Amino acid sequence: MKLQVFCKNIGQYVEIEGGTTLLQIADMLADRLPEKPICCRVNNKTEPLDFAVYSPKQVEFQDMTVGSGPRVYVRSLCMMLFRAVCAVLPGAKLVIEHSIARGYYCRIDGMCGVGDEVLVKIKEYMLGLHRADLPFERNMALTKDVMEIFEKEGLESKVKLLKNLHELYTSYVTLDGVSDSYYGALAPSTGYIGVFDLHVYKEGFLLMAFNPEEPSLPAVPVKQEKMYKAFTDYVRFNHIIGVRNVGELNEQVVRQNVPSLINVAEALHEKALARISDDITARYTRGGARIVLISGPSSSGKTTTTKRLAIQLMTNLLKPQMISLDDYFVDRERTPRDFTGDYDYESLYALDLEQFNADLNAILAGEEVQLPTYNFELGKRQYKGKRLRIEPGSILLIEGIHGLNPELTSHIPEVMKYRVYVSALTTLAIDDHNWVPTTDNRLLRRIIRDYKYRGTSAEDTIRRWPSVRRGEEKWIFPYQENADAMFNSSLIFELGVMKDYAENILRSVPSDVPEYAEAYRLRKFLSFFLPVDTRYIPSTSLLREFLGGSSFKY
Repeated sequence: MKLQVFCKNIGQYVEIEGGTTLLQIADMLADRLPEKPICCRVNNKTEPLDFAVYSPKQVEFQDMTVGSGPRVYVRSLCMMLFRAVCAVLPGAKLVIEHSIARGYYCRIDGMCGVGDEVLVKIKEYMLGLHRADLPFERNMALTKDVMEIFEKEGLESKVKLLKNLHELYTSYVTLDGVSDSYYGALAPSTGYIGVFDLHVYKEGFLLMAFNPEEPSLPAVPVKQEKMYKAFTDYVRFNHIIGVRNVGELNEQVVRQNVPSLINVAEALHEKALARISDDITARYTRGGARIVLISGPSSSGKTTTTKRLAIQLMTNLLKPQMISLDDYFVDRERTPRDFTGDYDYESLYALDLEQFNADLNAILAGEEVQLPTYNFELGKRQYKGKRLRIEPGSILLIEGIHGLNPELTSHIPEVMKYRVYVSALTTLAIDDHNWVPTTDNRLLRRIIRDYKYRGTSAEDTIRRWPSVRRGEEKWIFPYQENADAMFNSSLIFELGVMKDYAENILRSVPSDVPEYAEAYRLRKFLSFFLPVDTRYIPSTSLLREFLGGSSFKY
């Protein structure tokens, strides 16, 4: 049967036979596509290139640098790494924990460190897989049979995940006789995955994919010592409480142990903030730390962290006074624009630096200052009589994404500043080979918050997110290691809590817009979590900043 598919890349209909795969269509259009595709969006839903077309579709081919392409590349690279570890270290258990230092932190369970000699062998095996151009074979079987396959391969975390999802059938992938599962499309074959590197790192190693700025070269690690420690502290906590992955979290839900888990996780937050407060107070007592700068990327929970830190400082007999950098946004029409023409709210120069520094100087000089309030609906800064004057024992808490940027407070002596970096450094894994991206956690928080409090649809939030991420890469992440303290705002149970909220909002994204691809991916991701009842979440929880029901005023 003849079919018409519309290819967005060339803006034309293409006639095909029913059952033709996306890879075959890509080959037909090879001389008209700018780059070799690694995946395709079919009716705004990402599919692998072995997907067969049996009805009219809209297709948009994507290479490894565009849209879903980077995720497809990294998933495929992880499968190749798993296959190589099985060959080089038979019986070893590979754990891919999280992204850090522009790569992906991996461990061999039970091994304290991985030497260069072992990494050379693993890398050579992976390069051999690339040269052999072996297919990533997609399979579908009864879940009970897939669980048996995973049990034989020692993939216990995957078995635990499948156990409580109660799906009749489950898909899995086979590469060169080894089976695994990845929650999204993979490349057609290992021949597509040739740019990567491995580096010894701490107790494990870093898997580096391609450099986004120069895709023909692997990314180079950057130093993130403080970030590594923040991740490691929470990974240890996860091991202590026995919830390292989604399968184990779901077990706690089934056993109705979530209230206890929530109490422990919230207590960990409180203890971390108390420790930071004590450090600030010690410096204050020695004559420093008059200003606390609290920074972090979008939806990291900076506002609630600031309010809770203020309470801890009060218990140390200090008088916190709070300033939000958001109130110093320039009027919307004066906001800088990024290369796409959109407003660049993440730019340092979206702030009225001149007015902020004038007010800060006046406050530190002991003067009373009228503080602005930014009206986000009107896009204008307003003055509503809010005044601030510091008193003996006062300490300023300044919250905003640029708090760690030296340019913001360049005129303030370093000894007078204490910097806190806040981010949701998610340490919960889906399973041993699939981690929960920190960016996904924050995006879900933002979707819920903006829908609830700002009247912004999930479609608009998703559309804006790439611009937010570019701004973070430019204006926030380069300064995160300047922090005196890092606060991990993630909560091990939060994705179970956000599941029902987010899924309902994401369903409103229509299927005829490009943002549907991301909405669909997030819904599929959330499907791995069993729901957690919000009634167990205390009113002081950071999560209440996004869900509502907080005892703090925002």
